[in-house]
Formats: sequence, structure tokens, C-alpha cells
Amino acid sequence: MSIETFEGACTCGAIRFRLNSAPLFVHCCHCTWCQRESGASFALNAMIEADRLQLLQGEPMLVDTPSQSGKGQLIARCPQCHVALWSHYAGAGKAVAFVRVGTLREHDQLPPDIHIFTSTRQPWVVLPPGTPAVDEYYDRNLYWPEASLARREALLARHPR
Repeated sequence: MSIETFEGACTCGAIRFRLNSAPLFVHCCHCTWCQRESGASFALNAMIEADRLQLLQGEPMLVDTPSQSGKGQLIARCPQCHVALWSHYAGAGKAVAFVRVGTLREHDQLPPDIHIFTSTRQPWVVLPPGTPAVDEYYDRNLYWPEASLARREALLARHPR
């Protein structure tokens, strides 16, 4: 069974949201920046077009946060419990949301499509066989499914840079 919509919330429940489709792609990022920011060994983010992210309750606050690229990111956080729900990175702006998979009710349905920045992963993190893993970043044309590439092209047509 394939799930096409995913519901999420912050810890206190003040913010609730829905992904109205499957994500474009799911990153498991092992960079030291994500490790520091998350307080964990990696960050697991589901990339989705922002217009497919539907706010059901509450209004997150957008916190301008530094990023390793130097271009910053906006992190959508609950104004009450301050849990990070998603980010908007400078490259795609507000057109794409990087949703924290752990905030989704169906988080077990979104395993990583790729492990990135594995050159700095914690040595005791064992990567699963069969899931692509790259030392740094990657060429999306080599890893994304055709349907996600087509969605990205449609997104770029709607939001030209």
C-alpha cells in the first residue's frame, strides 16, 4: 500500500499540516551542520513543493537561520513549543519545503531515498544496503525518479529564478 498524503504536527499540537502528495525526494543528511542543528546524527527531510504543504491549524513562525552554504534558511517552527517543522533553503526559496520527516504521523512510510554528506557521518551509523549514499551532494538527474524530475520542471515553470 502506498500512502499519498501525510499529516504532521508539532509536539504541542498547535501547528498541524498535511502533505497533499508524496514528496519529491527524501534526504538523509549526515553533514556536521545538520548534526549540530538537529542534535542528532543526521537530519531526515522530505522535499515537497510548498503549494502541496497545506496548513491545517496554527501559523508557524519563520526563523532566519544560518546555513553551511552561507545563504541561510528559513525554519518554520511552532511559536509555542518551537519544534522545527520544515525549512526553506536559499536555492529553491519558499517554493520548496524540506519537511522534517519525524514530525509526520506516517514517518515510517518515508525512508531516505538517498544518504548525503556521508563523508562526515558518525562512524557508528550503519547505512542500509540498497539505498544510494554519496560523500557530499549529488546530481538529481542520476537519482530522482522521472515523476519527481517532471514535478520539479513544472515547479520551475511556475517559479522562474
